[in-house]
Amino acid sequence: MPSLKDLKNRIESVKNTRKITKAMQMVAAAKLRRAQDSAEASRPYTERFNAVLGALASANAAGSGGPQLLVGTGKDQTHLLVLMTAERGLCGGFNSNIAKLAKAHALKLLEQGKTVKIITVGKKGRDVVKRDLGEHFVDHIDLSEIKSIRYTDAQAISKSILERFTAGEFDVATLFYSKFVNVVTQIPTAQRVIPASFDDNESTKTESVNYEYEPTEEEILADLLPRGVGTQIFAALLENGASEQGARMSAMDNATRNAGDMIDKLTIQYNRSRQAVITNELIEIISGAEAL
Repeated sequence: MPSLKDLKNRIESVKNTRKITKAMQMVAAAKLRRAQDSAEASRPYTERFNAVLGALASANAAGSGGPQLLVGTGKDQTHLLVLMTAERGLCGGFNSNIAKLAKAHALKLLEQGKTVKIITVGKKGRDVVKRDLGEHFVDHIDLSEIKSIRYTDAQAISKSILERFTAGEFDVATLFYSKFVNVVTQIPTAQRVIPASFDDNESTKTESVNYEYEPTEEEILADLLPRGVGTQIFAALLENGASEQGARMSAMDNATRNAGDMIDKLTIQYNRSRQAVITNELIEIISGAEAL
């Protein structure tokens, strides 16, 4: 049974931990507002951009050829997985859920005899999959020094991916990130970016209007598709940023509550032990007095 001093020290330690988790919760709440606004503000542009690309892509589907970013290399052998997670932990299952989705996808491809290459964005996801898939890593992008994600950051990642595609290093590229819904819910998502894929509802948003394009649709696609990759990466980074702060806020709130419950239990145990010590001392005094 721990002594009174040990219990008191432990109570103080848990109280200090609760102060830290409460402070982290408040910081995450402040950052979440900005991150959520950025993610939500990017969605209309991203959706409209993809709708235009989807309409152009569907119009050229019947053609004999098209930009390689749209039609692909004609093979499905080498897959590039871009794992996007946070640079920091203490955010619940945010990082592990994304890494788990990417790991399951990679193992499935390997079972099918495919070649897998992995680019990690954020060290936490890299740490999770390094043990099982470390030999498939080809690059790591460190964003730890970046306080606010900008489009130029996404462009740098996009440029690296496009250069690898042009060099023939892979056939299919897939992004893995977490889509922000609310503070409690973040959805791990896999999104193929090369060859470009569009939802049916995106391509039908503009098909009701008959547009005339100048220059040709093929030339427009060739120019917009690389930008589309950067746009999707930027949107994924913003969604990840909001999801990370939401998950951290929720995790720190739970940690603060648990610390409070532990303090209550330790306080009860401390009071009981203290009462037992006082009772034993009284018994010893009474026994001594009766012996006299």
